[in-house]
Amino acid sequence: MGSSSGRHVVITGAGTGIGRAIALQLAGEGARVSLLGRRVGLLEETAAACPAGSAFVAACDVADAAAVAGAFAAASGAHGPIHALVAAAGVGGANQPGEGDRFDLLVDTNLRGSYHCLRAAQRHLAAGPEPRQLVVIASILARFGVPGYTGYCASKAALLGLTRALALEVAAEGITVNAICPGWVDTAMAWEGIEGMAAGMGISRDAAYRMAMGAVPQGRMGKPEEVAGLVSWLLSPAAANMTGQGIDINGGAWMG
Repeated sequence: MGSSSGRHVVITGAGTGIGRAIALQLAGEGARVSLLGRRVGLLEETAAACPAGSAFVAACDVADAAAVAGAFAAASGAHGPIHALVAAAGVGGANQPGEGDRFDLLVDTNLRGSYHCLRAAQRHLAAGPEPRQLVVIASILARFGVPGYTGYCASKAALLGLTRALALEVAAEGITVNAICPGWVDTAMAWEGIEGMAAGMGISRDAAYRMAMGAVPQGRMGKPEEVAGLVSWLLSPAAANMTGQGIDINGGAWMG
């Protein structure tokens, strides 16, 4: 049992990648976890890997404010007041101007979707003075730009401003708000990015991977479990004085 034992934590995007790793980490520590996302089948797979009876599943598209409100209300009804939220749901990829530009999709999901979840969580938070935490998964691309990724970079950078402002709004209530900015992490989304690089440059996937890791001093992708460990710490009493921060975990690829 860890510091999250007996607490109710909502994780969005819990069906895959970083969100799934966070859900498994916290459930393994004894948390009651509510798993939210668009694909129920994947959420149920995550729930099946959690200790029996610890996971509640609710389908919602985070870009849909009404669906988010309903999912958080259902989670609160199933597991009780919420002690923490990890907003990990998001979409990646490039966007280009003109017909088919994905800018709105990226911003609606990554920025507006996170905002909807933060506000919904606030409505169902456990009463103080018990510590409560709100965590947003941003990206290393909140720190610098990449050509062709205007939507993704803008949406993730905006999450840092949202984190700082909300942290000030709720600090007096004993609620902390932080963002995590991962670099390359070994997930399906990351490998889609590597494959996109390979296709765009006419090189092999292995060559694209080596090129990408050439910008990472540690020379490797991070693991979802490493991000999950950082989340676990942010939800612990040891992080009580940490709020309004963008925390980088990227193998040294960006140093602020």
